[in-house]
Amino acid sequence: MAASSSSSSSFLTSTFFPRSPTTSLLLQPRSLPSLLPLSKSVSLRDGRTSATAPPRAVLSFLRRTSISSLPSPSAVFPSRKCSDDLTDSSPSAASAVDVILVVCASVALSLSLFLADVDSAAAFVVTTPRKLQADELATVRLFQENTPSVVYITNLAVKQDAFTLDVLEVPQGSGSGFVWDKNGHIVTNYHVIRGASDLKVTLADQTSYDAKVVGFDQDKDVAVLSVEAPLDKLRPIPVGVSADLLVGQKVYAIGNPFGLDHTLTTGVISGLRREISSAATGRPIQDVIQTDAAINPGNSGGPLLDSAGNLIGINTAIYSPSGASSGVGFSIPVDTVNGIVDQIVKFGKVTRPILGIKFAPDQSVEQLGVSGVLVLDAPASGPAGKAGLLPTKRDAYGRLILGDIITSLNGKKVANGSDLYRILDQCKVGETVTIEVLRGDHKEKIPVILEPKPDES
Repeated sequence: MAASSSSSSSFLTSTFFPRSPTTSLLLQPRSLPSLLPLSKSVSLRDGRTSATAPPRAVLSFLRRTSISSLPSPSAVFPSRKCSDDLTDSSPSAASAVDVILVVCASVALSLSLFLADVDSAAAFVVTTPRKLQADELATVRLFQENTPSVVYITNLAVKQDAFTLDVLEVPQGSGSGFVWDKNGHIVTNYHVIRGASDLKVTLADQTSYDAKVVGFDQDKDVAVLSVEAPLDKLRPIPVGVSADLLVGQKVYAIGNPFGLDHTLTTGVISGLRREISSAATGRPIQDVIQTDAAINPGNSGGPLLDSAGNLIGINTAIYSPSGASSGVGFSIPVDTVNGIVDQIVKFGKVTRPILGIKFAPDQSVEQLGVSGVLVLDAPASGPAGKAGLLPTKRDAYGRLILGDIITSLNGKKVANGSDLYRILDQCKVGETVTIEVLRGDHKEKIPVILEPKPDES
């Protein structure tokens, strides 16, 4: 490999200045300190300068010329007497004549270079590498501008050695995240930090900081961390809007798949308004963005960007039987994330209304031949229990007595659990909602005052 590199370098050098005895002598500053440069600076169109090589005629002359072929004193001085004097006086006189002749030749060559047309030397200018296309430049610029906002998150867990009984902190997983503001808030997925005893956040410059959990929302798989890093190292990511996204528009995912930090993948939005379940609670997340940009383990919590470099979602899950990217990835829309992060930053938690019930799987209700949500349990201390909703129970003989089946909420049809959650997300804590239930063979409307979800540790 070294030989190849040396050969290439030699080729480039010999192209401009061929390695011959004549050239070596002409370019030695010790022998000829007064020699003029054999090339001149040419201004290019983009403002840069480049040293042009001598014209072909000059190079050809240099190749053919050598000290041995320079004119002899007798040829320069026709007088016999002068020649004899120069020859017989001393060797230094002959050397002086040779030097004078070489200097004259150098001056002539330099003048010819200055008077020569620049176009004739254009072939000797080293061309720049192939220019990138406009879309490539845009992608490179997007990556360079947004990479400082993306962080690497390491989930550390405390484990005890089985033999020494020493307590150790070992990495149990890693993911991605991004800087939300200059106050050191980092946004990521909840499942990235779940079960961690300690968290490390590594910024783009490879500096690591201990992170504290500000708060999280298990239902939407969003968490907010806090790091104490210098302000000049925190570059918040520009936040966009996800309400006006279109299928087919380009998207870019930056993250740390398989521990390979700051990896860029590109794709398009392949679907909108998808629904997935939270990895922590199973509660559905609505209006999810589907993309074919490669999202792999380790990309969780990383940003999904539009072509302008604005945040439009958090990469959270993939559909893959093998565990690797299969071209179907999902991102939580930024409009959903925005409200959640604001609540966590202000209050340390997300205040979300609940009915306080447990309901049966949708398949069980379908087997009954009805549409709605079957109430399995309604604790008396919860909103639904206080309002009088009946849970499913068994009688004294062990027979199953079905509880209330919720068929609508505030006049909106409830066909399954996803519909119920979707409607509740549009309500506020303390709001009174009207629930229509199927109780036995008749329907009833029951007012319920929504309460906040209990705090989670």
